[in-house]
Amino acid sequence: MKLDIQIDQWALHEPFVTARETTTHIRTVTAVLIENGQRGRGEALGVDYLGETADSMAAQLESVRAEIERKPPNSPGARQRRSRNEGHNHNLNFHAISEMLPAGGARNALDCALWDLRARQQGRRVWQMLGMEVQPVTTVYTLSMGDGDDMAREALLHAQFPILKLKLGADDTAEKLRAIRDARPDAGLIIDGNGSWSMELLDRMMDVLLECRVSMLEQPLEMGQDEALAGLNYPVTLCADESCQHAGDLPGLAGRYHMVNIKLDKCGGLSEALRMVDWCRQNGLKLMVGNMLGSSLAMAPGFVVAQHCQFTDLDGPLWQRTDRDPPLDIENGVIQPPEAALWG
Repeated sequence: MKLDIQIDQWALHEPFVTARETTTHIRTVTAVLIENGQRGRGEALGVDYLGETADSMAAQLESVRAEIERKPPNSPGARQRRSRNEGHNHNLNFHAISEMLPAGGARNALDCALWDLRARQQGRRVWQMLGMEVQPVTTVYTLSMGDGDDMAREALLHAQFPILKLKLGADDTAEKLRAIRDARPDAGLIIDGNGSWSMELLDRMMDVLLECRVSMLEQPLEMGQDEALAGLNYPVTLCADESCQHAGDLPGLAGRYHMVNIKLDKCGGLSEALRMVDWCRQNGLKLMVGNMLGSSLAMAPGFVVAQHCQFTDLDGPLWQRTDRDPPLDIENGVIQPPEAALWG
């Protein structure tokens, strides 16, 4: 087993503006696992608001290179076991990766690279390894934060997308929402507050959300302020994003949120995401899959998670000037299963 670490820079076709920041380009890290001529890849952008960067994730991956590339014992018995196992280095498995690295982008890249590698070694797609059947999914298209006229104009320019995700901060929130709804009376609307709202604004906006037929509100309050939502029975679905990083955060969301946004960069890969899916289904939480931006390679594992979700937010590649080859097939918001040459 060998590890290759790559850093790529991707330019966005326009600034991506949220309540936290404005982004014009991104730098991603790609982990490549190579074993007996087969290669598996996983890409991550990381969790920027927790301080992750491409360089910090590359350093994390470098720190576990020796464990990944460790050779199995060279005894005759070990050689026979390796022969029966087609030469795969089974010292590296999904549990070992979760022990090597904390939740976050580096573990996501490594975990998804191993899924890709094992799928190629077995000659099966990842969803076949999981016993799943997959269908195309419809992604939301995200409207970057701006003034009401600009956001309404963008909503019209992207009329081919049936569901829009609106980045809305605490300023002129109702006016912007109404302008977008007037421009796109046909569209499904969800809102991402990125933790910029107050409880006062949330209470004041609830009637407007109903008036504008908003299907879901994501992370209205700042991470760590979720206790203010306990026991409140809002008629609009509330979704935890920043407040839910990994499976360990899930029990604390009960009675506060109706839905969880699973992002592979946050939780540390497809393996952890699937554990979160199982927990949420057993405990009555609805599901969304999201992204931190990234190329089609970063989105492809999320397509597997999307099979379990009410909302899919995998529009990252649509914001980039260039993409992987082959890219995900996304037309009018509908994502087809990724080609084997891309991932999985």
